[in-house]
Amino acid sequence: MQPDSNTPVVVGVSQFTLKEKNPEKFLDPLQMLTRIARESADDSGIGKELIKNLDTVGVVNVAGWTPQNPPGLVAEALGVKVKTELTTEVGGELALTLVNRVAERIIEGSTNVAFIGGSNNLAQATLAMKLQIPIKWPEGGEGAPERLGATTPGNSDLEKLYGINAPTNVYPMIENALRARRKRGIDEHQQKIGELMHTFTTVAANNPHAWFPIERSVEEIITVNKLNRMISFPYPKYMNAVLNTDQAAGIFLISQAAADRLGVAQDKRVYWWGGANTYERSWFVSERAALSESPALKECATRTFNNTGVTIDDIQHIDFYSCFPVAVELGCEAYGVAEKDPRGLTVTGGLPYAGGPGNNYPMHSLTTMIDRLRDNQTDKGLVTGNGWYVTKHSSSIWSTEANPNQPTSNPKVEPTTGPNPLTVIEIANGDAVVDTYTVNYSRDGKPEHGIVLGHLQANGERFIANIETDDKILEDFVSKEAVGRAGTVSYCDDRNIFTPN
Repeated sequence: MQPDSNTPVVVGVSQFTLKEKNPEKFLDPLQMLTRIARESADDSGIGKELIKNLDTVGVVNVAGWTPQNPPGLVAEALGVKVKTELTTEVGGELALTLVNRVAERIIEGSTNVAFIGGSNNLAQATLAMKLQIPIKWPEGGEGAPERLGATTPGNSDLEKLYGINAPTNVYPMIENALRARRKRGIDEHQQKIGELMHTFTTVAANNPHAWFPIERSVEEIITVNKLNRMISFPYPKYMNAVLNTDQAAGIFLISQAAADRLGVAQDKRVYWWGGANTYERSWFVSERAALSESPALKECATRTFNNTGVTIDDIQHIDFYSCFPVAVELGCEAYGVAEKDPRGLTVTGGLPYAGGPGNNYPMHSLTTMIDRLRDNQTDKGLVTGNGWYVTKHSSSIWSTEANPNQPTSNPKVEPTTGPNPLTVIEIANGDAVVDTYTVNYSRDGKPEHGIVLGHLQANGERFIANIETDDKILEDFVSKEAVGRAGTVSYCDDRNIFTPN
């Protein structure tokens, strides 16, 4: 079937990883984005002609870079004026949300040729601070771009009071809840997630753009030592997304009519089949009734398949967002994929090993997917995004063949019909039960701070508490299953403290 003239199609991609220790050779975000745009144009086979026809530039939020108009600066650096400028708020789902939005514009006829890209520059920023070298990234840009994404923070003020304030201690709480739901022992579950992440390292080892192109054994991933210290139970370092990298990735997404008019070869074209964007009705993790489940993620999978007219059995290549093991485990559940599926669960190697962190990882998975699909004509690929704490979700499906259903719109970003948020009480006293938990570790490898989400036995009310600071108690929480453990919660010195029986 001949694609419609407004069918969205990727014609050029590029990504690169900069491992530079010399500050004189650092590239700022604008330089990295401009380089990616030019390389993506060259990848299309028509180079500067593609840039000359740009009418839309979208830039994924770059951590630490806050100019007035990032896409405006990119367009100016490329020497073009565009009518549409788009950027995003913070979120690991927003690269694909941005792609889906531009695809929608192409279908509507309001965009013809778009560059979409993002970068992460935290490795050089961290090194510059260490060397006490001023960071001078470009500022300004005229006008104000359209911004996509929610501005609601990922953690409530009450969560922050107890130390629930970062992915490194929230995802472990979700993982512990999942382990309890699956009725596994701690050692058994560690082995399972070690096996899961080992498969990711095997892909990263063969990815020329990976930050850590190293295959690691299961034992290496799960064994805690000085190199692989425990961050927050149950995740040692090798199970955590790597944050400080210098990487960039981007695509040219254009209409079929523009590809024909500009003479893009057919073997360069990979078509957008459709996608979805959702977010949790229970935004904050502490307010979720089921701490090991994500209704919005399941809804994103359902909408993705409904909007594209395919099933998971029609997909040959998969890349699940993989900041931490539990994001992959829940992705498998939502999309109906076995964790040992022979198709694999990543094309990059994932965030802990390939990198691409911050907000732009899905752009790396998408560019890698495009290359894989070009090498495997007629195959289909699925990529997913995830923001905050399995809170916000995005996805899209791609193929070198156009979708015969010719999607006419991209689904709106909206909450699922899942359960309403629980009320989390600020003051809790009485007999209580642990719903999930984690223990944070110091850099010298000692447990130092415990967090519990639990409920009162008397009325089921949800509370947040810190675990009584006692070395034996903290050690007990990481050596024995604590989900379901009974104890007492008491409000003292402006916070709740949980003491196990």
